Amino acid sequence: MSFADLGLSDELLKTVTDAGYTEPTPIQASAIPSVLMMRDIIGIAQTGTGKTAAFVLPMIDILAHGRSRARMPRSLILEPTRELAAQVAENFEKYGAGQKLSMALLIGGVSMGDQIKALEKGVDVLIATPGRLMDLFQRGNILLTGCSMLVIDEADRMLDMGFIPDIEEICTKLPKQRQTLLFSATMPPPIKKLADKFLENPKTIEVARPASTNINIAQFVVPVAPQSFEKRKRLRQLLGQEEVRNAIIFCNRKTTVRELNKSLKQHGFRSGEIHGDMEQPQRLAELELFKRGDINILVASDVAARGLDIKGVSHVFNFDAPWHPDDYVHRIGRTGRGGATGTAYTFVAPDDAENLQNIEKLTGQKIDRLELPAPAEEERPARRTRRDRAPRTAEVEVEVNTAPVAETVEEAPRARPARARREEPRREQPRHDEAREQRSDDRRRDRRRSHQDETPDDGGWNGPIPDFLKVSFGI
Repeated sequence: MSFADLGLSDELLKTVTDAGYTEPTPIQASAIPSVLMMRDIIGIAQTGTGKTAAFVLPMIDILAHGRSRARMPRSLILEPTRELAAQVAENFEKYGAGQKLSMALLIGGVSMGDQIKALEKGVDVLIATPGRLMDLFQRGNILLTGCSMLVIDEADRMLDMGFIPDIEEICTKLPKQRQTLLFSATMPPPIKKLADKFLENPKTIEVARPASTNINIAQFVVPVAPQSFEKRKRLRQLLGQEEVRNAIIFCNRKTTVRELNKSLKQHGFRSGEIHGDMEQPQRLAELELFKRGDINILVASDVAARGLDIKGVSHVFNFDAPWHPDDYVHRIGRTGRGGATGTAYTFVAPDDAENLQNIEKLTGQKIDRLELPAPAEEERPARRTRRDRAPRTAEVEVEVNTAPVAETVEEAPRARPARARREEPRREQPRHDEAREQRSDDRRRDRRRSHQDETPDDGGWNGPIPDFLKVSFGI
């Protein structure tokens, strides 16, 4: 089957062909015709199978006919994270290049004023995270009564992030007569309840068993000691393999992300980091460096686990075994995308045994254990001292044991002349032991001098002469 068989317009087919795509993925082949027929859809497919294009392409053709009005978007796409929302926007820009469709991106971390201006002009496609959308709605900057299409993407991630109450409220603001598309890699009961409540006679498209992993990804469990420095040794050992072209390393905590990235840089790796505490421009800048190849290792929290489509990622490392088994599916799905092969390693300490059991229970497969040889001895990265950080600026003659020796002195960025004056004479002082002996000799010499002064010349009584000694007897 080709894209031409799916009912897309000739103009859109040309754009897809120019982008290098000829055959649709299974989820695209099943979903696109139904979306064009204005059916509600529940799409269940593992991550990395092309779900985004499955709704972006038919939406472009549907929205090509019509006109937008100020503050009333014609369609709404809800995404759980800023990065995923930005990626969907990139897809619309790429595939909708030949169409005159307007688009707005509502995410946190960027200027709200610019977003309001875009809404005032009217948009055909509104891509938003629930938090920023609800904020603007409550301020009266947006109306949802003209929205005829709703897409809820990565619905299970919405559940994990606590967005389901917001999703339910947003759905009540939309027209009842609309088309709703719900896509997810997994389908837990709360998502099924949401679909039953807000979708009308949906068509369920399931191209893979829920929570299954990509068969193109080789998966391994690496037993490790619980100490962080031992895990880092194992990680560096695996990163040193020739086949590791680039990699995403996932950690459970933001502090671990920062510490691990710092450690990798100290050992000479070209790494970067991305986590929820970073401002949006910083996160986008790090992603761009990784995509361009300026860095080949990206240390990330689960903010990067969902939906990020970065081509050519050869390896994924779970430095921490994920707490939620669903996150495992999404993490390793960053590799092996678009039919390519990939490799995923998960470090498992003794305390992670339960997490691993839950992952294997969810995916229905036993993950191969990989016993690695002991890592080779590594050179410790040199510690940067004050001498290393300061520029060399002057040479000073220092007298040591009366022999002049030229010693390079590196001045600190801020000159401290007073301190230098105090230290200068200190170099000329004798050692402590020598000074102590000198003081003892001086005290002994003083006592001897004092004793000599008080001793009478005749060598007799040393002190006042008693009266009885002064009596003389006549002879």
